[in-house]
Amino acid sequence: MAQTRSIKFHFSLVFLLLLLFVVVLGLFSLWDLKGYHAITADIRDRYLPNTQYLGDLNNFTSDFRAAEATALLSSSATEVAANQRDVEQLDRRITLAQHSYEHVRHAPAETDRYADFSAKWYAYRMLADQVIALSRANRKPDASTIYMTISRRAYDAASDALDQLTEDNRQAANDASKLADLSYRQARWLTTLAVVMAGLIVVGGLAHVRRSILVPVLDLATRMRRLADNVRDVEINGVERRDEIGEMARAVVVFRNNAIDLAVSQQALAQQASMLGEKLAHEQQLTQLQRNFVSMASHEFRTPLTIIDGHAQRLINARDRLSPEDVAERAGKVRVAVTRMTNVIENLIDSCRLIDGDAELYFHPSEFDMNELIHELCHLHRELSPTAHILENANARPLTMVGDQKLLFQVFNNIISNAVKYSPRGGIIKVAAKMNGGQIEVTVEDQGLGIPEADRERLFERYYRGSNVSGIVGTGIGLYLVKTVVDLHGGTVAVESKEGEGSRFLVRLPPLPPLRRARSLPYPSQRKPATSDAVTS
Repeated sequence: MAQTRSIKFHFSLVFLLLLLFVVVLGLFSLWDLKGYHAITADIRDRYLPNTQYLGDLNNFTSDFRAAEATALLSSSATEVAANQRDVEQLDRRITLAQHSYEHVRHAPAETDRYADFSAKWYAYRMLADQVIALSRANRKPDASTIYMTISRRAYDAASDALDQLTEDNRQAANDASKLADLSYRQARWLTTLAVVMAGLIVVGGLAHVRRSILVPVLDLATRMRRLADNVRDVEINGVERRDEIGEMARAVVVFRNNAIDLAVSQQALAQQASMLGEKLAHEQQLTQLQRNFVSMASHEFRTPLTIIDGHAQRLINARDRLSPEDVAERAGKVRVAVTRMTNVIENLIDSCRLIDGDAELYFHPSEFDMNELIHELCHLHRELSPTAHILENANARPLTMVGDQKLLFQVFNNIISNAVKYSPRGGIIKVAAKMNGGQIEVTVEDQGLGIPEADRERLFERYYRGSNVSGIVGTGIGLYLVKTVVDLHGGTVAVESKEGEGSRFLVRLPPLPPLRRARSLPYPSQRKPATSDAVTS
């Protein structure tokens, strides 16, 4: 008799009734959802693949028309070969999309319309092959005539057929979706009704066991919540009972005894998890920065290497026809490309030394004239970029200072190089140096892209680049190096810029660097010559 009054018996009875109802409800739901499953399976196995394959056909056929136009514009052997590869690749993709579409189940009307598209596309392909063949045979006028007349009409016809096929598929998918939605609403209504009935059964079961288990269980739950809120002096009732509630009460006593140790352990784990999360985020950020840096540095090397290879091939192929002046001109361009690549290498090496090592170990000040340094830089960039308009406004008197001439050469080379690089319209670049207030001021002003206001605060961060220069190669360390070297000399660098109108960089340097003043060392008597191993950002 005691067994029938136990919590286990009462709950078993309630759960048995609920299980029976769930089984009946499940069987009914499976029967009701059978139709819904059939509709959704049709959408999944028919309309969704059709939509994907028709979308691929739309994209690839449009690309093929563009490739046909590219064939007309291709002049060099390299362009012709690239266009041929594009055409072959698009042919393979269109064929694959057609085969994939054909293996999906279709209605008879869709099959007929697809056959109409296939025939029209085949007719267009014959004309497109003729255009490409004439273009490759240097019969551009004939190819252009076909491209603008019968080829265009054939493509338009095939495109219209494909559009209609796509629209029919979209409409059919929409109808199936509406039908699935209707079936789903019906199933949801029936399921809601069943859930309400199940809720009534549960309420009845709870009412049946309320006096025997609900009140003591709620009391235990309240006391457990107080324990969870770090209240340790909670008195536990019911430990003397011989049923399941008594076992729960004794378990709560054990929980109370271990609550303090558990809370301390949780706090320690939370702190460790927070630290690990911060470290992981930092590592992920560094990894992303390194990837971006490697990608941008690769672009910096690729351009001069391409120039060198191109001129070298032309020198080899036309060695018997070139005059000494042509050879000298191409050799000069090769030297300029080599200088650019050398500049990037020197920039990476010096930047790593300053950024990852002790900057003072590589700080070698000497006495030099800032006017000469600026003049040499302007002359260098006129040679590297003959189309750049660089106006130099140097002080009439020497601007003598003590500093690391090589590092400062890199500083102003980076700033001038950025002015040249980010002035795509060939605007005027003004470079000026003067003495003002006991400090040497060097300004570089351009009429280029300018710097967005949102990017100015992070302009001098390592690997950071402006949001409007994504199409221009760069490593993102040039301005970081500028800030590092200027700070090393005890100077300041400021930027005034407006997006779309240009930028103005102002560098102020003391004639004597702080490290030299702190050590009270004498001025070096020998000046180090400026180097052309410039750096570009």
